[in-house]
Amino acid sequence: MKSNVAAKDGSRHPERNSVWKRPAIITVVALVALLILGGAVVAGSAQLENHDAFCASCHTQPETDYVERASGDQPVDLASFHAQHESAVNCIECHSGAGVTGRADAMTLGARDLTAYVKGGYPQPSVQTHPIPDANCLKCHADIGDNQAFSNHFHTLLPRWRSLAFETAATCVDCHSSHTTDGDATISYLNKTRVNEQCNSCHRIMSD
Repeated sequence: MKSNVAAKDGSRHPERNSVWKRPAIITVVALVALLILGGAVVAGSAQLENHDAFCASCHTQPETDYVERASGDQPVDLASFHAQHESAVNCIECHSGAGVTGRADAMTLGARDLTAYVKGGYPQPSVQTHPIPDANCLKCHADIGDNQAFSNHFHTLLPRWRSLAFETAATCVDCHSSHTTDGDATISYLNKTRVNEQCNSCHRIMSD
């Protein structure tokens, strides 16, 4: 009787235990392999996105023109000014948020764009569906509101306006357009007409 019980619980038959353990081991190994492979793909994609030419290869136009401007002799817009600056800011640095989460969001959008490109279902010229949020700019320009003088009131007051959910409150890129070539280089490539329109959109509410 004892031998039968021992046979049922497998204690005297180690080969049975090993049969049950094999699928679990294979599953764990497969999961680890998938994690390593996934990490390698993400790391490789991150490295590729650090090169402007890689971004432009899928986005085609007008991004190809933007990259050519960035590698020119003289900056002609805000983006090429950043690219030719001593810190050599590239596309992904402006088109991604802060930290791992910000970069992951950008890579998710990039994967979607790549899928559309491979399928041939992308608009031409390309259309920006996710405007650059202020957080992307503030990664480098976090001190923009430190100057509390009246001459800088448009920077110090805008966050408060946006917190009140005023639709007319401008974002960074509403004034600091990155890829337009009609800005004034002496004032950080701002276009005075567009900036005045943004100013008026806020001051109009204040006067109502």
